[in-house]
This record gives sequence, structure tokens and C-alpha cells, in this order.
Amino acid sequence: MKNLTAILIGATGATGSEVLNQLLRDTSYSKVIVFSRRPIVAVSQKLEVHVVNFDEISNWSNLIKGDVLFSALGTTLKVAGSKSNQFKIDYTFQYEVAKRASQNEVEAYVLVSSYGANEKSGIFYPRMKGQLDKAIQDLNFKQIHIFRPGILGRQLEKLRPMERVSIAIINRLNTLGLLRSQRPMPVVVLAQKMILVASLLSLNKTNIYSLDKIFEI
Repeated sequence: MKNLTAILIGATGATGSEVLNQLLRDTSYSKVIVFSRRPIVAVSQKLEVHVVNFDEISNWSNLIKGDVLFSALGTTLKVAGSKSNQFKIDYTFQYEVAKRASQNEVEAYVLVSSYGANEKSGIFYPRMKGQLDKAIQDLNFKQIHIFRPGILGRQLEKLRPMERVSIAIINRLNTLGLLRSQRPMPVVVLAQKMILVASLLSLNKTNIYSLDKIFEI
């Protein structure tokens, strides 16, 4: 299928920026619409960028139109400054964009969730992710793809010092056959899989991919 329109939120993050780069190279997509809180540094005739206020989605919800919505928006508790702010970015903003997309008859939704996402968890982060995973399944998309990767192998220039150490340790343990369920997922691979499943017709409305399943796609 050609001449598709992709919608993307979270394009300035590690995963989202890789999804954007790959979408711009993918000949199946003739247009990539990005909604971002900050300007995007990318040049392409098929790129359409809207710098928006996610607190005022009603002002631009009519623009959320296309074939596939890729959602990679997220932050850390340290950057957000509080759990309430992190919840607003990771849950509220993503849910509201997804709801408007479904109302605008966008057919497919691809979401980056998290390993261990569980709406009943006693821990804030996996509970928040699980709540979003559950909520978006009630929206009127024909296809929903939820990715639950573990530690993300981000671009080298975006890795924090402790992330470098953690990834090195886990990679070493993986070679010994340990912690395979926690092995790092390179964002370039995650982006490839996200774009790939968007082109496939699944028999199920909702498809959830654990770490092992992501590698197997």
C-alpha cells in the first residue's frame, strides 16, 4: 500500500526520532505529520510539523488525520518534576491524541508502552503505562499495536552515563544466558518493528508485543 499518511507524537525522543527518520525514508508514506512541543530539525518534502500545546488539543484536534498514529511520547520523573506532570505527559496527552485520532477515523494506532505495564501494579510507572494500554483498547481503531520493550538502547549521543553502564552489564549477562527477558532493545530495531506491524493486517484488533515477540516480528 502506498501514499499513506503517518501521524507521529514524541518525535524528539530517542524512539520517536528514529521512527521519524525511518518514516521519511519509507516509500509507503507520502506524508508524515508531526505534532510536537518543540520544533523538529528535519528536512523532507513529505514532512509536516505542527508545534502545539498538548494542554489545548481541542485547538488542533481537527488536524489529527491520516492512516496510522505512532505514539512515542514520554518523559522521566526527573524531567517531569512530579508524578502528576509525568502522568499528564505519558498518559493524558497520549490518550487525548489517540481519542481524537480515533474520532477522526484514523485506522491504526502504534504505541510504545513499557516492559511490565500493568494497570493493577503497586508501582507508579508500570501502573500508569498499564492504564494507558487498557484505555486505548476501548477506542475505535481497527488495529492497535502495543509495544512493551525493556531497556532501550538509545542512540549513543543520547545515552546517559548510567544507561551505558546498565546496558553493558545486561549485555554481558545476556552472553552468559542470564536476564534474557531484560535484554536491551535498540531503538532502531523498535522503530523498524513499529512501522512493519502498521503495514500488516492482523486478525485481532489489539496486538501486544512483549520483548521476545518484538524481536520475533
